[in-house]
Amino acid sequence: MTIILYFSRKDENFVDGEIKTLSSGNTEIVAEKIGQKIGAPSFEIVPKVAYPYDYQEVVKLAQKEKTEGIKPLYQTLNIHLDHVANIFLGFPNWFGSMPQIVAHFLEKTDLAGKKIYPFCTHEGSAFGFSLMELREICPDSNIQLGLPVRGSRVAKADEAIANWLAEYKMNGGKLK
Repeated sequence: MTIILYFSRKDENFVDGEIKTLSSGNTEIVAEKIGQKIGAPSFEIVPKVAYPYDYQEVVKLAQKEKTEGIKPLYQTLNIHLDHVANIFLGFPNWFGSMPQIVAHFLEKTDLAGKKIYPFCTHEGSAFGFSLMELREICPDSNIQLGLPVRGSRVAKADEAIANWLAEYKMNGGKLK
């Protein structure tokens, strides 16, 4: 079985050099596009305490989480991973890394033996150090080639997503 697991943030975001209000987070949009193409269920990592609406406040908080090693709590996900072999894992790039809430989820979840297909949204730094960190947090998982998508271009990412999925011959959520 294949699932899509992601963290995303709507509200004020940095897009094309400006702060804009988003009704859906960029990573959520990419997760939805992947889900439409492969027919896999999606699960969102949702913080117990929502991140602020204001972009600058989120930047300060995310930087504090990173520098102080704060592990934000997340709502319980109703996922049974026993029959899951493939996980599409999505997150925004925050300070050259995955958000701490994603790192915390991964540290608390046994993904040994699972194939992880990472994807991220960013505004110019692609994955940064997050793939290296993903390999450190999930040493017994098989980390696949990832897909970075510029957040300001998620609406036009269909071809990039299709090409990435074609690398793994994804069809209806199953690897061929």
